[in-house]
Amino acid sequence: MFRGRSIHSLDAKGRIRIPPRFRDILRDRYDDHLVVTNLDRCLIAYPLPEWERIEEKLGGLSLVRQDVKAFQRFFLSGATECSFDRQGRILIPQTLRDHARLEREVVLAGMTRNFEIWSKPLWEEEIKRAHEDFSQITATLADLGV
Repeated sequence: MFRGRSIHSLDAKGRIRIPPRFRDILRDRYDDHLVVTNLDRCLIAYPLPEWERIEEKLGGLSLVRQDVKAFQRFFLSGATECSFDRQGRILIPQTLRDHARLEREVVLAGMTRNFEIWSKPLWEEEIKRAHEDFSQITATLADLGV
């Protein structure tokens, strides 16, 4: 499971070093393949088997619903398989970097079966908003049985 968060630097070529604890999970539980795509104001990275489950679910949805097609266009068309280099880095394509406004400092946040890649300023905004809405968020989670 991907847990925790850490700050990393994006290099001039658009590569980011994936922390060893995340790489260990990818190596031990999956096959080292990673799929990265756009989501909301960040990027989301899935191990290939987890990504294939998402694709299967999305592929089974109605093709006549405009909201479904819009989501598929946004989410699926951004998907890129990323390979690790010898230093444990992946190359984030320019289109994805632009979407997430990735510059020098990025935050990797574990989300159990995947992890998110945020620009540090957008991450700080997101955490501030979550902190401000925390009582409503916890009430929603309580309603969901968490």
